[in-house]
Amino acid sequence: MKLKVLNLYSGIGGNRQLWSDVKVVAIESNPEIAKVYYAFFPDDEVLIGDAHQYLLDNFQDYDFIWSSPPCPTHSHMRRINFMLGRGMKYPDMSLYQEIILLKHWFKGKYCVENVVSYYNPLITPQCVNKHYFWANFIIPKVFDKKRPIMLQKGEWKNILQKKELYGFELKKIGLPYDQKIKVLKNCVEPEMGLHILNYAFKNNQETLKEVMVGDSSPT
Repeated sequence: MKLKVLNLYSGIGGNRQLWSDVKVVAIESNPEIAKVYYAFFPDDEVLIGDAHQYLLDNFQDYDFIWSSPPCPTHSHMRRINFMLGRGMKYPDMSLYQEIILLKHWFKGKYCVENVVSYYNPLITPQCVNKHYFWANFIIPKVFDKKRPIMLQKGEWKNILQKKELYGFELKKIGLPYDQKIKVLKNCVEPEMGLHILNYAFKNNQETLKEVMVGDSSPT
């Protein structure tokens, strides 16, 4: 029987790229991005809507839940933007709402992914490959490579002239230039997505208590 997987804030599906033998429901709020996701994964059920509310209403229906809530209000870029006079925003606490809900009420396996925050996280994450993950299983460190997110904006022109990135055929990403860059930057590396799903259901995997594994430092 296929695993029932809920993929929240799916974007174009970087984390989902290498998953196989799964039945996926993907939630994306942007209709244009949802169309791109569906073009790559036509066998998935793609819903346009509020991922945060959908999780609350439907979390009990899945074997595995992946959530990647919006990260800008938690990122170190928030500090830089404030110094540049671009104002301040409250951190979006929906991130921690989802972690608490899943930790205390979800009976399956889950992974909540986000950037390394500019503040000490309120709930201890695992730090793997310089990203934060909250999960009820241990995620070992896996690989270390330069992400396109680290490139300067001018370098993206060369990236987008390639036939594919992360296994995606770029010509199928029918989005404006700046939005195309944004969704590719926000992609979780497909290898990481597969690594995490595999370890969620690894035999004899111990349930995670409050421990941090992976990278010893987020910097």
